[in-house]
Amino acid sequence: MVISVSRRCDIPRFRFDWFMEKLNTGFVDVANPFNAAQIRRVSLRPSPEGGGAAAFVFWTRDPRAILANAEMLEKLRLPFYVMVTVTGYPAALEPNAPPAEIICAAIGELARKIGPRRVIWRYDPVFLSSITDEDFHRRNFGALAGNLAGAVRRVIVSLYDEYGGAKRRIAALEKAGGLQMRTPALSGEGLPFSADNGAYRLLAGLAQTAKDADMEIQSCAGAENFQTAGIKAGACVDGELLRELWGIESGGRDKNQRPRCLCAQSVDIGRYGDCPAGCVYCYAHR
Repeated sequence: MVISVSRRCDIPRFRFDWFMEKLNTGFVDVANPFNAAQIRRVSLRPSPEGGGAAAFVFWTRDPRAILANAEMLEKLRLPFYVMVTVTGYPAALEPNAPPAEIICAAIGELARKIGPRRVIWRYDPVFLSSITDEDFHRRNFGALAGNLAGAVRRVIVSLYDEYGGAKRRIAALEKAGGLQMRTPALSGEGLPFSADNGAYRLLAGLAQTAKDADMEIQSCAGAENFQTAGIKAGACVDGELLRELWGIESGGRDKNQRPRCLCAQSVDIGRYGDCPAGCVYCYAHR
């Protein structure tokens, strides 16, 4: 069983002491996000019968707590890799994001400890607005890729998907004059996507920048035609990577995720609504 830590909130940044305590206890009780009365006990220990934790996949904006505990985690011999979101967006969109230069430095240190294949950069979502237009993304992504070259081997990107809570927060920002949303010409499959399309040109440019930095670029739940821009369909909880690194068979695709998500099966131990980061566009921030 692969343990996701966590799609729902940034446990490594805000609750890593809690995670380490639960790791020591050996289990965590997780409420169903749609039915709080339904509780599942999730084992955090490996099991010869296969019912325990096979690997951990961490999602965070700040890997410094993981970095501080990396040697201890390695001694426990539980496989893990870390996905770190670094976007460098203005404070209007990410009011509590740690400085990008500090996180890039932490990523470099973590990669030296556990290896660059186990640290994955997420530039996600690609949010188009009056303060983060196509030129902004080209410059910003290029600068971040330059800082992270050699520290990571993979970058994951996606276009912003609209969710109810995020839609309300963005509308409030627009009303206050903080920004104007710009919807990309491509938002799903079957829509125009060619060299004349702005979304294509932007994503193709990011793909070339990633290639120049010796990084593989993948999409997160992206439309199939992202591949024409040089971005292959990828998985965040990546069964192929788990198999290559540790020989772990993680099962088939996780059917509880979005239709275009290619992630392998996992159990998430986070909960929605309690992340203090407050990113305006985040689906998990209620």
